[in-house]
Amino acid sequence: MKKFILLGLIFSSVFMFNQKSFAQTVEEIISKANLAAYYAGNDGRSEVTMTITDSQSRIRKRVFQILRMDIEDAGQQKYYVYFSQPADVQDMVYMVWKYTDKDDDRWMYLPALDLVRRIAATDKRSSFVGSNFVYEDISGRNLDLDTHEMLASPADVYIIKNTPKDAGSVEFSYYIISIRKDNFLPVKAEYFDKQGKLSRVVEALEIKEIQGNPSVTKSKATDLASNSNTVIDFSNIKYDLGLEADIFSERYLRRPPRKWLEQ
Repeated sequence: MKKFILLGLIFSSVFMFNQKSFAQTVEEIISKANLAAYYAGNDGRSEVTMTITDSQSRIRKRVFQILRMDIEDAGQQKYYVYFSQPADVQDMVYMVWKYTDKDDDRWMYLPALDLVRRIAATDKRSSFVGSNFVYEDISGRNLDLDTHEMLASPADVYIIKNTPKDAGSVEFSYYIISIRKDNFLPVKAEYFDKQGKLSRVVEALEIKEIQGNPSVTKSKATDLASNSNTVIDFSNIKYDLGLEADIFSERYLRRPPRKWLEQ
C-alpha cells in the first residue's frame, strides 16, 4: 500500500533529525498516512462539489460521485468517478485501477464523443478536469518514486520532505507534507518548483469522523503562479457498502451504476 493523498499541515520546524537514524520511522509514518487517507473501510462512496476559481475570481463548478473499492490483501484499489453537473461534463466518467508495483491504469469516458480514452502514465501530473488538482492527487503518488526525509516533529505533526528520484518526470523539485500525529492523516502538501520556490499547495480544510474513520471532508489546491484555486467539498460519505467488483470495469464507463451512485 504505497499511495496516499498528499494533504498535510506545515508548521515551523522545532527539531531537526538525522535521516539515517529515522529512515525506518519515516517509512512507517508514511505507510500509516497512506492507510488513514486511502483505506477507511473496505470500500466507500462520497458526493463531491468542486469549485474552481481563476485569477479573475470567475467560478466554475463540477459535481460528481466517487466510488472506491479495496482489493483484499493486495493493497490495490479501484475508483469510479461519475460527473453529473454541469451539462458539459454530465455522464463523464473517470476510472482508476491503482497498483502498488506499477503505474496505475486510468480511463476517461467522454460522452459527447462516445469515446473511452486511456490516460497515459506521463499525464498523471496534468490538470484533473480543468482544476488545480492533478490526476496524481486523485489517484495517489507511489511512495517509491521519492526519497523521504524527516525535517521536524513538533507537538502535533510530522513534517517530511519528499524528493523525486527521477527529477525529470515531474514539474516540482520536492514537496513537504505534514501528517497529524493523532490520526496520521496528511493535512497539507507544499510543492516547490525547480528554482526552489513554493508553487502549489494542497491542504485539508476540514476533517470529520465518519463511521469511526477520520475523513477529509473539505480540501483545497492553490496554484500560486496562476493565482487560482480549487476547493472540494465531500458529503454523504459512507464506508463498507459492499460494492460490486464489476462496477469498476470498462463496460460501466458508458452505463453508470445508478444503484450505487444514487444511494
